[in-house]
Amino acid sequence: MRLLLVEDSPRLIELVGETMRDAGWRLDAVSSVNEAEAAIGGREHDLVLLDLGLPDGDGLDLLKWIRQQHAGLPVLVITARGSVDERVQGLDAGADDYLVKPFHHRELLSRCRAMLRRNPHAIQPVLEAGALRFDPATAELTCDGVIVALPPRERSLIEILMREVGRVVPKRRLEIALSEYGQELSSNALELAVSRVRKRLQPLDTGRTDRNRTRHRLSAAGRRMRKRNPSLIGIVAWRIIAFSLLVCFGMQILDADKG
Repeated sequence: MRLLLVEDSPRLIELVGETMRDAGWRLDAVSSVNEAEAAIGGREHDLVLLDLGLPDGDGLDLLKWIRQQHAGLPVLVITARGSVDERVQGLDAGADDYLVKPFHHRELLSRCRAMLRRNPHAIQPVLEAGALRFDPATAELTCDGVIVALPPRERSLIEILMREVGRVVPKRRLEIALSEYGQELSSNALELAVSRVRKRLQPLDTGRTDRNRTRHRLSAAGRRMRKRNPSLIGIVAWRIIAFSLLVCFGMQILDADKG
C-alpha cells in the first residue's frame, strides 16, 4: 500500500510517517498543492491524506481537482476545521472521510483501513509463497502461522517480491518502489534491506530444499564473477542476495550466466 500525505506541518508529517511505516505502508509526503498535484500525477497511490490549510492554496480546491482528474482515488481529509458546516463542506467537495485534528494514530489507521476496504481497486489478496504468508491489509508476514517480525522497509520488500513469485525483479524497480517522494532509496540501502530479510528468513523453514548446496553454489558463483570483472562485485552481490531470497520462497530461476 502506498499513501500520499498532503500536510505542511513537519511534526505531523513525522508522526503520521512513523504510524504508516509501522503499519507496513509506504508513505509519500508533500506540503503544498503544487507538490500534491505532481505526486498524484507521477505515481499511483491507494489513498490520499489531505490537510486543508496549505501554504499555496486551499485544500478544498485540491480535493475538487482530485475528484475531476482522479475520481476513484480515496481521500481522507485531516484538518483542524471541525465545525459541522466545515465537515459537510469537505464531504460535499468529494472527501470520502473527514478526521478533525487532533486525532489518535489508532483512529487514523482504522479509518484508512476502512476506506481501503471500501475501495475495490485497493483490496489485495493474501500473498503466499511456500510456508510464507503476507497479508497486505495488515502488513503481517507469517511462516507456518508464526508471525515474522520485520522493520517497515523490509516488510515492503517482502510484499513486492512475493507479488512477483517466479520472476526476477530488477534492482532499479525495487529502488523506485521503496523510495518516498523526494527521497530516493540508495542502492546500498536496498542491498542492506535485502540482506536483513535474508538473515531473518534463513533460520525459518520456508519450504527450501538442499540449503547447504544452494549456499555453496551461490558462493562459488560470486568467486567466479569477481575474478572475471571486479567492477561487477556490487551487481553480483545484489544478484546473489536476491537469488538467495527467492530460493527462500521455494522458487526456481534461471542461472544468470545462461541469460
